[in-house]
Amino acid sequence: MLSLNIVYWGNAMTYDQNLIKNSKGGMPRLLEIMRALRDPDTGCPWDIEQDFASIAPYTIEEAYEVADAIDRQDWDDLKGELGDLLLQSVYHTQMSAEAGMFDFDDVVNAISDKMVFRHPHVFGNESRDKSAEQQTKDWETIKAAERAAKAKQGVLEDVALALPALMRAQKLQKRAARVGFDWPEIGMVLDKLQEEVKELTEAKATLSQAEIEEEFGDLLFVMANLGRHLGVDAEIALRAANAKFTRRFSYIEQALDDLGKTPQESSLEEMDAFWEEAKRAEKQTRR
Repeated sequence: MLSLNIVYWGNAMTYDQNLIKNSKGGMPRLLEIMRALRDPDTGCPWDIEQDFASIAPYTIEEAYEVADAIDRQDWDDLKGELGDLLLQSVYHTQMSAEAGMFDFDDVVNAISDKMVFRHPHVFGNESRDKSAEQQTKDWETIKAAERAAKAKQGVLEDVALALPALMRAQKLQKRAARVGFDWPEIGMVLDKLQEEVKELTEAKATLSQAEIEEEFGDLLFVMANLGRHLGVDAEIALRAANAKFTRRFSYIEQALDDLGKTPQESSLEEMDAFWEEAKRAEKQTRR
């Protein structure tokens, strides 16, 4: 258990300043800092005002910044981003402790119990002589048993609503596929994709904006499914496409700047020519 040295003087609460100022204080130091920040009498006004809902967007943002640091292979930055993400867990557990629900030790013990339970081949009597693919199947079987124990009977019931839409689409499709609701071959997915493209084309000319949006969503959903059948993570693929677009457009801007021009002062034809130049340069770099 991580114990904190909190001292009470009458109704006031003080904190272990030596621990807070100790650069080697580790996890107890961070927990102490958060308790001090949330103190209703002496803490930070902004931190005191926050609740689970207001902090949740920061939690999601920090997770993406961790992923971004990994994509950039910036390991020094990753250290800082992992700290920011850890702070989010500490923030939520501190608010929970204040409400008398659970504390940080409860969170740590819960995830520890889960890891032990889900790895019987490491911590139990099961054989480790299995492939990573078989372990993934076993993991999903264990998770299904956990959902049943929590009385979550719906196949899709606990796929988090807050996930990015493309990621959630693939998780929904993967979950449904486990019970047999899936196209047996990729050709059928491609046929469905062509059908959705046709429907969107027709919708553009005849339907309302809301109906067009619905057809567009259907197309994106099928694209996510196609990615799953191809073994492609749609979220990662789109992030890579975003990064590629950013690189190539930056090339266009730099090329135009060398000519003393801005994109606004250029033509589409000129910018497209520089785009193709950027593509060629990237291909040469990869060789």
